[in-house]
Amino acid sequence: MSDEKQPQDDLAVEAELAGVPDELLEKSEDRLGEALDRLREDLDAAKQEVLYAKAETQNVRRRLEKDIADARAYAATGFARDMLSVADNLARALDVIPQELREDDRLKGLVAGIEATSRELDKVFGLHGISRIAATGMPLDPNQHQAMLEVPSADAAPGTVLQELQAGYMIKDRLLRPAMVAVAKKPD
Repeated sequence: MSDEKQPQDDLAVEAELAGVPDELLEKSEDRLGEALDRLREDLDAAKQEVLYAKAETQNVRRRLEKDIADARAYAATGFARDMLSVADNLARALDVIPQELREDDRLKGLVAGIEATSRELDKVFGLHGISRIAATGMPLDPNQHQAMLEVPSADAAPGTVLQELQAGYMIKDRLLRPAMVAVAKKPD
């Protein structure tokens, strides 16, 4: 279609509108203008709603991607927590073996096997981002250490970890289990 008006169309419109009072023609033009304004407002509102919907969709997508990344990174958390008791038991087993039994030819293989199992467990922990929390000699960090008791000490500054009662572990950047520690306090 072209924007040019054809003379016979104008004549036909004029002939049809002849006899219609001018005030009615003006009102219909006003109504058309008002309707056009309402349509423009509705279009603007619809555009705004589409923008909000797109933004919300993008936010949901980002949250979902973060949840998926967290699920991948921390999926082994429950299993890792359960394995910490195994690591504790292996460490206790190695700690209670006296030196004379370590040198006994009949037990050397057993001790070597327990040590190898402990090293392998530490290696697997490392592969999955599980690391032991440093405790002894460090200042108490309530985000990583759980103070179980206070020990009077003239040698260490108050708040310094003197003894690790149970090892603490992190999985990547999250606390898996706090280290249970004995903390120095001022002597009485």
